[in-house]
Amino acid sequence: MSRRRTLGLGLWLMSACLLLVPVAEAAAAKRVFGSRPLQQGSKGRDVRVLQDFLTRWGVLTRVDGVYGPVTAGRVRAWERLTQRPIDGRMSLPDTVELRRRVENGEYRPDRPRPAAAAPVAPATGRATLLPDGTAVAPPGAPPVVVAMIAAANEIHAFPYKYGGGHGRWNDSGYDCSGSMSYVLHDAGLLTTALDSTGFMSWGQPGPGTWVTHYANPGHSFMVIAGLRFDTSGRAEDNSRWDTTMRSSSGYTVRHPAGL
Repeated sequence: MSRRRTLGLGLWLMSACLLLVPVAEAAAAKRVFGSRPLQQGSKGRDVRVLQDFLTRWGVLTRVDGVYGPVTAGRVRAWERLTQRPIDGRMSLPDTVELRRRVENGEYRPDRPRPAAAAPVAPATGRATLLPDGTAVAPPGAPPVVVAMIAAANEIHAFPYKYGGGHGRWNDSGYDCSGSMSYVLHDAGLLTTALDSTGFMSWGQPGPGTWVTHYANPGHSFMVIAGLRFDTSGRAEDNSRWDTTMRSSSGYTVRHPAGL
């Protein structure tokens, strides 16, 4: 084979490989948990499910879809507590076992199970938006909802800041998921800030009685006691609170457990 033909064939193979990379990455992003072993370097929806399952079982793990050193450490903790071989990787049998434990409602053995949430009365009113841009919880709202509204009021006029609220709780500005994380953390519902992708799998499916959050890979917002708390509202009246709703098309709809 001539040198020119060899070079041409090499360039063609290189181009084909480059075209296949995005396709492979897109396929990996949609994988179902349990369809492949997971280890450091893995990315995708199945990694987010793994991180969510670990958190629900009792090993708090940030849900970001990236299997990095921190997630590997959380897996090793799960392996140690369940007396499985410790290697920081999730084999196919591991994924089956983790799913079984979570779906059966099991919780890590070295810590007391969180107390069951007391029944929450149905929402009987709507929060009131005041002229200064803050909100007032309606009568009869659960204490955790009152705490969320109070936390949201603290940052309702803070400027938008990309990444704000993720490196530290008290920041000079907040992005959409950072402001939501601040509110949920202040109410005792979240220990680590989540990005909008993380909120797509956090909490329980469907709308809540008092609180509902909406998320997609590019944006997230929440509705608390009938008022929307959203970074997009601030541009209009300098407050993240808004009495109007926005379309939920393209968003996952979830709510904090018990709310």
